[in-house]
Amino acid sequence: MDLLLVGAALLVGGLLAVQAAANLQLSTAVGSPVGASALQLGIAAALLAALAAVAGTLAAVRLLPGAEPWHLLGGLGSALYITAGILLFHRLGALASVGLFVAGQMLASVALDTLGLLGVHRVGLDPVAVAGALVVVAGMALIVRAHQGRAAPGPAGGPGAAAGGRAGWALLGLAAGAALPVQAAVNAQLRVDLDAPMTVGAFSFAVATTAMAVVLAALLRLRRTPRPRLGRLRRLPWWGWLGGAVGASYVTAVFLLLPEIGAAATIGLTVAGQQLASLLVDQFGLLRLPRRPLTRARLAGVALLLAGVALIQLT
Repeated sequence: MDLLLVGAALLVGGLLAVQAAANLQLSTAVGSPVGASALQLGIAAALLAALAAVAGTLAAVRLLPGAEPWHLLGGLGSALYITAGILLFHRLGALASVGLFVAGQMLASVALDTLGLLGVHRVGLDPVAVAGALVVVAGMALIVRAHQGRAAPGPAGGPGAAAGGRAGWALLGLAAGAALPVQAAVNAQLRVDLDAPMTVGAFSFAVATTAMAVVLAALLRLRRTPRPRLGRLRRLPWWGWLGGAVGASYVTAVFLLLPEIGAAATIGLTVAGQQLASLLVDQFGLLRLPRRPLTRARLAGVALLLAGVALIQLT
């Protein structure tokens, strides 16, 4: 396997791990997690639309009316994933949050393969895949239980370290992770419809942006979220703008890497990159996140999680 492609996959995975930290800075500056999500998703949509225009495939949007309606909804997964990252990273830390995302991603992938859902080729029940999924869940549980810090209150004085609150945040992390393979399966169907990967990515992020804009408008009308303070964006560190670029890079890289090194290697390497970057973020308190020293239990959880991912990739 080309070492350059291996390095690219690891880098893309590592960037995903810091995406939520960048989005958290944007959320703090804007004063609204939903507003920050909409802004970053819009940036990603604009970047991918520009790439599609350069590649000469943007005109493929004319084929959208002929696609099945559910083929158009993949972008909702990005909306959930990015918003969950903003909400979870300062409550659970980078390592625990990414552990939940990866666990949800792996469990959903096994379900899609086993049941043949959303157009995915059915491979049936594989004992090795099931064992891998169970190991992933065990690793995720160990990481979350080893989490040392207390969950910080939410913007509106939400739950802190209460067990029920932590369980709710954990379920959100699992759901957000599960949304990624579901989104990939839906977007794969749209890719067949359009035969234009960059255009599919741009449309997916446009759907996500629209969804978050609608949610933001509804919450503002109900007075359930603060009005975004765009005037404070000048205080944002430069890397706080990278969330949208990272999302666009991930979608582009996955489309390019899959034909070169295969789906199993792409998923496995990006997951490994996520975990390694999360270790560094937590250990050194990078990107203005709280420093959470790595205990033996947390490292053991990471090892279990990666072992489970490796088992799943063997199927």
